[in-house]
Amino acid sequence: MKEIGSFKQWLDIIASEPRLVVFVKTNHCSVCEGLYPQVAELEEDYPFPFYRVNAAQVPEMAGQLALFTAPVVLLFHEGKETARFARFVPMEQLKYRLDELLEWGEGHA
Repeated sequence: MKEIGSFKQWLDIIASEPRLVVFVKTNHCSVCEGLYPQVAELEEDYPFPFYRVNAAQVPEMAGQLALFTAPVVLLFHEGKETARFARFVPMEQLKYRLDELLEWGEGHA
């Protein structure tokens, strides 16, 4: 996963990537540490980029995206959030939504 280090970088990414996944973590979050490898493993199955961000290091992003907990997995299509999974992420539901995102992109590729 690529790291998002600033709010400006986020704005550039959301403007340039038609589809993407964002994994949001924060400091001292054991649930984040446990979930991250499971989400990262999915990256090899999908053709769109996966990003991660530490909300404590990029607080503007947390504010703009109304992130009040961690971890959060966000899916975006054409600049709009299409799915949000917060705190405890059911992996089967996440895969289902990733497959949807994949299908939506097929017609635009």
